[in-house]
Amino acid sequence: MDQLFDAGDPLPGRAAGPAADAPLAARMRPASLADVVGQEHLLHEGAPLRVAIEQGRPHSMLLFGPPGSGKTTLARLVAASANAAFEELSAVQAGRAEVRAVIDRARHRRDTTGTPTVFFLDEIHRFNKAQQDALLPAVEEGLVTLIGATTENPSFEVNAALLSRTRLYELQPLGAAEVEGLLRRALVGLGAQADDAALAFLADRSDGDARTALSALELAAATADGRVGLAAAEDALQRRAIRYDKGGDQHYDTISAWIKATRASDPDASLYYLAVMLEAGEDARFIARRMVILASEDIGNADPQALLVAVAAAQAVEHVGLPEAMHALAQCAIYLALAPKSNAAYAAIAAARAHVREHGAALPPSYLRSANRREPGYDYPHDNAGHVTPQDVLPEALAGERFYRPDDAEAALRERLAAIRAARGRPG
Repeated sequence: MDQLFDAGDPLPGRAAGPAADAPLAARMRPASLADVVGQEHLLHEGAPLRVAIEQGRPHSMLLFGPPGSGKTTLARLVAASANAAFEELSAVQAGRAEVRAVIDRARHRRDTTGTPTVFFLDEIHRFNKAQQDALLPAVEEGLVTLIGATTENPSFEVNAALLSRTRLYELQPLGAAEVEGLLRRALVGLGAQADDAALAFLADRSDGDARTALSALELAAATADGRVGLAAAEDALQRRAIRYDKGGDQHYDTISAWIKATRASDPDASLYYLAVMLEAGEDARFIARRMVILASEDIGNADPQALLVAVAAAQAVEHVGLPEAMHALAQCAIYLALAPKSNAAYAAIAAARAHVREHGAALPPSYLRSANRREPGYDYPHDNAGHVTPQDVLPEALAGERFYRPDDAEAALRERLAAIRAARGRPG
């Protein structure tokens, strides 16, 4: 029967390091918890995952997180800590036959040497229900410790039976500072040097993916003449550095340009400035907030649906996150740019507030001050034809004051307002 380790191989879980010609990301893979970067929320002192690794007591789990966040690294550490054989398959290429072969080897290994097996199944969400069900007996029996890795939410992609037998850990993208620390550590192994700007660029533009950043650094070092500069880093990552200071002028200038381009009803310019912000690593929540503001400030009741679209985009950012949420932001940017524009609501509240600031707050009429709708003197609109009342509801000193002035983009509201005023006996 095929064995995972030949006679001359190291002990299971203690495999020799990667070959000298292996990719940099493989050579940089942490060999202990002390070398792991990021995922503090899962690996702090006393955390269940950390305890499992430290004590060499693995349990079946699902690792959910973006590419390059350390899923494979954690799986290997789990196996190494338990002196377990490490079997690895990708659900993209493997099927039930390959899974059965892994299980057969695990059973043979257990029966002959007592060695446990950690089975790492990458992209587990690509397995259909029948394929996932085939794993259940081996997991229930304890024949393998299953570690499934996925970039998709397991709650939707992994069947309930398998979910109930595993523990879910959600990994976060690495921060730019964490990725830059890895790059600086990797430079020592490469025997290379790099400009600070090049390292900062690779760290910031790799979207929290350590593998992408390390691969780009390795390529840049191989093509650079002694020192990796920004140009070499750009070529290696196939992306251009963008002058954009998140706390400085570029941050405010670009969002200002997006607002004004969208207000000008130019979807191409709106999308361009949106792309600049996304490529520069702008906080998607900041962009979404500006979209919600613009929907009311510059569109308002000319198209009330705009606010719903903007709020939905903001919710998508919170629930999905980047990079996928960029599609919701793009959809919203196009809608806002093409929507009819009106600042009547913005101007109306500004005028009302200006009046209050200048004159103070006048008391409402006495018949409006009670929560009881039958207060003497109060004319209940629903008792009248058309559900309107001729009664004054502004303070006496403000009789006839107008704050809301619908424009041509709110023609339907303007006509309705005129009809209501006529029914109430008010001038148009």
